[in-house]
Amino acid sequence: MAKNGKREPLAWGIILIVIGALFLFNNLNIGIWDVVARLWPVIIILWGAWKLYFGLKERQE
Repeated sequence: MAKNGKREPLAWGIILIVIGALFLFNNLNIGIWDVVARLWPVIIILWGAWKLYFGLKERQE
């Protein structure tokens, strides 16, 4: 249970950095939203693979 608690702040930190970077690029008039609009399925796939990997790793321990 303690191991899961350590990973959650890391995940939230990464999420906040990505969201902040997206808004920064938008403010700098860099067209990042077009890229995100095209690649959002890849983000979901990578997130699912990440969750699956750590879920299987935790099960082995």
